[in-house]
Amino acid sequence: MKGLGVAGIGAAAVVVAVATYALVPAGRSVQADPADLQLVAAGKSVYASQCASCHGARLEGQPEWRTRRADGRLPAPPHDATGHTWHHPDGVLFDIIKNGVGAKLPTKYETDMPEFRSVLTDDEIQAVLAYIKSRWPEDVRHRQAAISERAP
Repeated sequence: MKGLGVAGIGAAAVVVAVATYALVPAGRSVQADPADLQLVAAGKSVYASQCASCHGARLEGQPEWRTRRADGRLPAPPHDATGHTWHHPDGVLFDIIKNGVGAKLPTKYETDMPEFRSVLTDDEIQAVLAYIKSRWPEDVRHRQAAISERAP
């Protein structure tokens, strides 16, 4: 992994671990069903207007997304099966979109990812997630669903 040494990988792992447990809201049920065609269609529209400029029209992310830029920030990752989005439960993904990546982390995490709490409704966030998930191969959808089911 060009640009990420052992320390960088370790730091990224800590961020993911903390985010997985710190961002999951108690009692929230995220309804991001990729089989709900109406929800997916709504999510496709929201994704195109709010997410595609950074994460790519085909969910491909920005080039060199694993390599920190000169400002120390990482480019936008892909949301297709080649990225790490599907490694997170739905509740974490929902909160990252709504509140930003670093909202509940113990240290300041510098990112270009904005929070969308004043831009998107909860229903729109769920629709975007349904759209993203609908683009994953079936085996990846099943693996991510299992991750969501195990989440606190």
